Amino acid sequence: MRKIMIAGNWKMYKTIGEASMLAEELKKELATFIEADIVICPTFTALNTVYSIVEDTPIKLGAQNLFWESEGAYTGEISPVMIKACGCEYVIIGHSERRKYFNETNETVNKRIKAALGIGLNPIICVGETLQEREADKTKAIIEEQLTGGLEGLSNEDMANSIIAYEPVWAIGTGKTATPDQAQEIHAFIRGWIKEKFSTLISENLRILYGGSVKPENSKELMGQADIDGALVGGASLKEDSFAQIAKNAV
Repeated sequence: MRKIMIAGNWKMYKTIGEASMLAEELKKELATFIEADIVICPTFTALNTVYSIVEDTPIKLGAQNLFWESEGAYTGEISPVMIKACGCEYVIIGHSERRKYFNETNETVNKRIKAALGIGLNPIICVGETLQEREADKTKAIIEEQLTGGLEGLSNEDMANSIIAYEPVWAIGTGKTATPDQAQEIHAFIRGWIKEKFSTLISENLRILYGGSVKPENSKELMGQADIDGALVGGASLKEDSFAQIAKNAV
């Protein structure tokens, strides 16, 4: 039985003080909540502070990105070693905003995934199509391309420590959400692809999250689909009440 995961991507929001306040509120609300795995992903500057607040709770810490080298002359980058030293267990990789604004490719996503796994971080690997690609009936082709490039060279053991997040780009921050049937169709496609490329056991145990304007109002129906194992939440993760409600609705 796959355990539900609800991950909050705080994106470029919250100063250290604001992040501390939100973490404290979530700690009060979810300190004894173990029905689902809860992960919060603050900005880099707030990671260590947030970790000091949630380290003795079931709430886990994740980063929003990393670079694939452990150290070096890479101005402005953050290494897997630094991420893990802040208390992170998870890291988001390949988010559509990274692909769109910072020219990340399937190749660089692959390098980041391998770097994360190499140091014991669990990658949350994002895939998803744009509105134009969906309208051109290219959704599955795009997802397959992203999976093929992003997961190249990974072993079954690597996949056992990974999570995939399907985030249709057209639904991120727009208020639009894939219908439960639309989301389920792509989640089932991803699981079938993993079964073919890795193994039945890996596919049956792999958690595949949905992301894209997830709210308390739609979370229960989305999480009720057979192949949707949780959510990667954006805007609704920035408020304690909405994020906590999504987690509770999911189970």
